[in-house]
Formats: sequence, structure tokens, C-alpha cells
Amino acid sequence: MPDKTPLTYADAGVSIAAGNALVKRIAPLARATARPGADAELGGFGGFFDPRAAGYKDPLLVAANDGVGTKLKLAIDTGKHDTVGIDLVAMCVNDLIVQGAEPLFFLDYFASGKLELEVATAVVAGIAEGCRIAGCALIGGETAEMPGMYAPGDYDLAGFAVGAVERGEQLTGDGVADGDVLIGIDASGAHSNGFSLIRRIIARHNSDLSAPAPFAPGITLGEALLVPTRIYVRELLPFVRAGKVKAMAHITGGGFLENIPRVLPKGMRAIVEAPTLPPLFDWLRSAGDIAAGEMARTFNCGTGMVLVVAEKEVNAIIQTLSARVIGRVVAGVKGCDVTGIAGSWGSEAAWTASHDA
Repeated sequence: MPDKTPLTYADAGVSIAAGNALVKRIAPLARATARPGADAELGGFGGFFDPRAAGYKDPLLVAANDGVGTKLKLAIDTGKHDTVGIDLVAMCVNDLIVQGAEPLFFLDYFASGKLELEVATAVVAGIAEGCRIAGCALIGGETAEMPGMYAPGDYDLAGFAVGAVERGEQLTGDGVADGDVLIGIDASGAHSNGFSLIRRIIARHNSDLSAPAPFAPGITLGEALLVPTRIYVRELLPFVRAGKVKAMAHITGGGFLENIPRVLPKGMRAIVEAPTLPPLFDWLRSAGDIAAGEMARTFNCGTGMVLVVAEKEVNAIIQTLSARVIGRVVAGVKGCDVTGIAGSWGSEAAWTASHDA
């Protein structure tokens, strides 16, 4: 005979009380991200946003969604959960600014096998901080507790951002021309890409995440790898609105080779001169015996954003943004070449990595 004991949702491993407690904790965090157009209050079935209150007359809406990937495993392994929320926001809003769009609001999805209140609060606090940095409102989200779907202690994240740009002011890359200049802006670290390879390198060397980072004295390896993704919105938006930028590429998975061609018109090719690898990436290259071409298509290699600008705009932009020229656009088959001199990126001879889009 089957057991006739009355069952509850809690018996199945889902705590409604924990979910309600989380909402109470994170409501002030969301409220702190309020901006014109959104009050950032939580609790309804959906979040409202008023583009007119945000100052837009005839806006085009731009949407993006992303996750953090296996960087989450490092956060879980180190017990440091307060920065991956910034990563989540960054990966979405950086994809909006390259279209010329200002991020307006953000929603998140947090899923776990068992809701751990302290962990979830730390994660959402990071999301709220990312929204504050980007200037967008956290207007809603979803917390899913799904017993049996995740290993104990594991969780997953997804983020959804919507931005706006006035009609006719969006960045399409259509005006990119032969002779335009590529400007690179520094990344804060590995951002949120390539972490499956990074974790493979760590496993190969049996590296201790709590030990000092071999490339960054004063912090642990885990802390160095968890530095959150840089959010470029506030510093780039004035240049976009002033018409100083023709196109932008967010350097995520696929590196220089695959991301820059995404913003080029047919018949234009990017030629990138391989920059000096920052210590983190030089360590990854050496520890993983990674070839130069693989580095160029896997990591940002220290450059998180690439701007395509006319020659006349270069000096003002690099002085204001502390950026650098990394290459040029030339007429040719749409794509990207990354070239390095002998000795660069661990290569004994001069090298070129190519991708045709």
C-alpha cells in the first residue's frame, strides 16, 4: 500500500517561505536601482517601464539576454557569490551599447535545486550593483527552486536587458569604411568567456583557487578569476550620442576574430595588431600551451570592447577613455585578421590568425 501521509510542497523540496524571504531581502536592492521610467518595485506579475518618462520621443527598443557560463562554478567552488551578478548584467548591457542603445531595465532568472537564502541574496545584490553601474532599473525576475535538477550547492543565472535608442541613431556599422581605426578599451579580466578552458587549465595543474594568483600578487587565484566583467555603458554613451562612433564590438566568446566582423559591412575587413597580453592571459596561454590563434578566438585577451571610428575622432576618444589604437579597417573579404610579431603570444615566428565572416 502506498504511504497515505499528506504531502506538502516542502516535502518535495520546495520552500515557499524561503522564496518569500528572498523577495523581502532583495526588494530594497531593486528599489535602489530606480530611474526615470521605472520605480523598480518588485512583487507584480510584470514590470512596467515608461520610455517617455525616460526622455525618449520615438525610440527603438533593443533586447539582449545572456548568462555567466561556467564562471559560476568558480563562484560556487570559492564560495564568493557577490560578483557574478555584475557579470550577468554586464554581458547583457554591453551588448546593448554596441547597438547605440541605453539600457533601461533588467530582469534576472535564478535557478537552484534548493534555495540558499544567503547565496541568492549575495547574487541578487551583485545584479543590483551591476544595474546601478549601468544605469538601468532592476524591475523583476524569477527565482526557481527545482529539486533534482541541480547538484547540491549549484545554481544557474540568466539575464534579460532592454534598452532604447532614438530612431535613426542606432549603430549599424553601415558607414564603416576603408581606413577607419580600431580602438581597443581594456577588459577588467577574462570577463565571462572561456571559463570552461580556464577550468580545464586549473584542473590540469591542480591549481588551488585559495592560493596566491601566480600573475597577480596580493589576491588569490579565485579572486583574480572572479573579477567582474567591466560595464562600458556610461563611458561610451556620450560618444555614441555625439555621433563619434561608427560601430562597436563587444569582445566575448569568439574573441577578436569572430566579434569584430559582426559589426562590419560587406567588403570590409578588420586588421588587428595583437596587443601585449596582460599577465592573466599570458599565464593562461603558458599554463595551457594555447596557440596564438586559439587565444584570439577564445578570450578577449585584455580588450573587452572595440570601437570603429574615423581617423579624425581617434585622439579625443583615446585621451578620454584611456584606450589605444589596435588596428584598422581595410577593403577586402568581410572578416578579421589578428597579426603578431615573432615572440608575441608565445609564438617563435610572426603569425596571423584569420576568420572570414
